[in-house]
Amino acid sequence: MTAIHPQPRPHSRIRWRTPITMVILLAILAGGGWWGWKSLMSSSAEQTCTEQKLTNNRLVPKQVVLNVYNGGARAGSAGRVADALKKRGFNIDKIANEPKGDKTDVVALRGAAANAPEMLLVAGQLNQKAQMIADGRTDHSVDLVIGAGFGSVKLKGIPSVAVAAGTTACLPVVPTPQPVPSGQNPN
Repeated sequence: MTAIHPQPRPHSRIRWRTPITMVILLAILAGGGWWGWKSLMSSSAEQTCTEQKLTNNRLVPKQVVLNVYNGGARAGSAGRVADALKKRGFNIDKIANEPKGDKTDVVALRGAAANAPEMLLVAGQLNQKAQMIADGRTDHSVDLVIGAGFGSVKLKGIPSVAVAAGTTACLPVVPTPQPVPSGQNPN
């Protein structure tokens, strides 16, 4: 025979540990969400371009940020073209294979607008007529995509492009290289 054991009486005390833990976790979650939203709204991201009045109403190569992409040309072509344009004063940002995977036969230029001064200045450096692609970018950088049929840059490209008097242009912010403190390895 089994003895019937009396059931333990439920404690008359309320168990507070679980509700208190939930309130603390919800407060942490709400605080994290508030902090994230506030950080997002007051982002300190650097501007990609600044409105500037052009000196002598001319846009010069040092005011243009250029990305050179290989879109089907031989290996190393983008590097050679970038080196030639860097010697002319262009600010070279990226040298790589075409990130979109697009292949082009000759040469394509992508930028804010097809008739933007920075696009015309880069086009004036090329031997071939470039396909102008306006993608509405806000930083006014220019992508030069060279293809399999690309020959070379002109021996002497145009030095500047005229713009209307009093015109301001959104020129890319060119980061200045920071000096490496002595005794520290830059790599």
